[in-house]
Amino acid sequence: MSEALLALTPTDKRAGSDEAFLREVDDAVRASDLSNFWTRYGRWLLAALVAALLAFGGYIIYKNQQQAAADKQSEEFVDAMDKLRAGQQKEARAKLATLAKAEQPGYRAMAQLVEANLLGEDGKTKEAIALYAKVAGDSSLPQTFRDLALIRQTSAEFDTLAPQAVVDRLKPLSTPGHAWFGSAGELTALAYVKMGKDNLAGPIFAQISKQEGLPPSLRSRAQQMAGAMGIDTVQVDEKKNTATASADNATKGE
Repeated sequence: MSEALLALTPTDKRAGSDEAFLREVDDAVRASDLSNFWTRYGRWLLAALVAALLAFGGYIIYKNQQQAAADKQSEEFVDAMDKLRAGQQKEARAKLATLAKAEQPGYRAMAQLVEANLLGEDGKTKEAIALYAKVAGDSSLPQTFRDLALIRQTSAEFDTLAPQAVVDRLKPLSTPGHAWFGSAGELTALAYVKMGKDNLAGPIFAQISKQEGLPPSLRSRAQQMAGAMGIDTVQVDEKKNTATASADNATKGE
């Protein structure tokens, strides 16, 4: 064996041993760091993980409870309505009183509206008006129920309110296309009639009579009122249809 080979061999072996040793040292340091990290922070990580799991589990339980509560309130409301139709008013109103305090705002609003209507039927107009006003002013309730409460309140107060007050109060709701345009528009038109402003009342009645989706009885009543004020809603519709047909034919001709 040459001297050069003999000289290099121990050095190469030592280099390989040194590399293995350094890897072992590096692994040991890493293991030590991990152990120290876990010792210092492990319990906090576990606590955070447990807290996150509990929060997620709590959210799922909360949503399930909400749905279960809504289902129960739905059943209670339907049962209350069934009891009213069956003439069991005392039992029905007891259920309504409970629903009036429900967490679900929709059923809370409906229960109070039904109770207010029953108070009106009992001749307790002041109590009914107060309850309607309470619902109308409750910002935690859905807007559509608040609007309905305002209309019902105005209807109950109509004979004692100044006509202009009716117009001003219902102005946001008496626009064609609004969900409550039929009822709000009719009250507004009647207020104009009381003020002797048939020129303003007539067009509103005509619009109500032509708006699809409204109760037939309301549309028929509005048509009669419009006719009494000199507005023939049938002719208006015919002219509108004729104009529309002419426009369509002109477009096709092009």
